[in-house]
Amino acid sequence: MSAVERIPILKIGDVLLASIQVDLQDRDVLALQEDLAEKITATGAHGVILDISAVDIVDSFIGRMFATIASTSRLFDAHTVVVGMRPAVAITLVELGLTLGEVRTALDLEKGLAILAELGERAPR
Repeated sequence: MSAVERIPILKIGDVLLASIQVDLQDRDVLALQEDLAEKITATGAHGVILDISAVDIVDSFIGRMFATIASTSRLFDAHTVVVGMRPAVAITLVELGLTLGEVRTALDLEKGLAILAELGERAPR
């Protein structure tokens, strides 16, 4: 039995960045969800960016977990943006009939940060 792969979470201002550089297993995504919830409450971050530019494959569970992470983050007053989605991953999500719910997407980290900055300016705090 292998250990759960922990995804590093970096804090940039009031945004948390989780850059996923490994092939995700179900338990890794569950650990990421828990780690992000704890980090949001500990830091008061208003945004979460999931960088999936190194992710080649997603299945229905992992696709649903992106939406679940976003919903959990919203409960802590943080928006979620998924950045760097590869075309094959997007096509797979569409073929699986998955929607990402409250998850916003951006082509890259810079655009993801811009979305979060805009959301932060609109929302009264």
